[in-house]
Amino acid sequence: MTGICVIFDLDGTLVDSEGLCNQAFLDLLPQLNDTVESLAQRYRGKKLAPILADLESRLYQKLPDAFEQHYRQRVAKLFSRELKPMPGVLEMLETTNFPKCIASSGPLLKIRQALQVSGIAHYFGDSIFSSYEVGSWKPEPGLFQYAANAMGFMPSQCMVVEDSEVGIEAASAAGMKAFRYVRNGEKSPCRIGDEVPFDNMLQLPRLLAQFGSNAQPIIQPGLAR
Repeated sequence: MTGICVIFDLDGTLVDSEGLCNQAFLDLLPQLNDTVESLAQRYRGKKLAPILADLESRLYQKLPDAFEQHYRQRVAKLFSRELKPMPGVLEMLETTNFPKCIASSGPLLKIRQALQVSGIAHYFGDSIFSSYEVGSWKPEPGLFQYAANAMGFMPSQCMVVEDSEVGIEAASAAGMKAFRYVRNGEKSPCRIGDEVPFDNMLQLPRLLAQFGSNAQPIIQPGLAR
């Protein structure tokens, strides 16, 4: 039995959702003088509440009480029409033969919709963990620690695949090996700890196998693999 587990971030890592999530802000707040790309860079991996607080600060006004609800609805509509997996993700998942799960800062309903629409839900089954269910948001390590425990692995056996700085920080704090996906054309970020950057999802199975060969399996009675 394999000695490692792969914990995947979702938005911007497995599915091309960040542009759609930030387009929803521009659709609902036309007074914003930003591009989708600049918003994605500013808010990548962050919790929605501080994002909304930042928007209020920048716009010098309080957002309507129902704004979050309208935002979630707009994102869901954009997802249903336009969401796709990131390039190479389907082929990568087909050849990644390790136990794997999703650990996302998004709410469970959004995660499930994204997985279904993008056609990758069957690779994860019920191995889906949301910050809203766990009560811990990146860069805190709690979400990744919870996912590892639920999957039956020690942190040292877990490989985290992320695209955001806060996600890499969370993985490091959890004692897990981090692989950062950097999209083609994006500036390479400053490295955090011993993270491994890569820009092609088809590279990932080989990288995981290479680093996972050093992880020793640990038997934990009562924990399902």
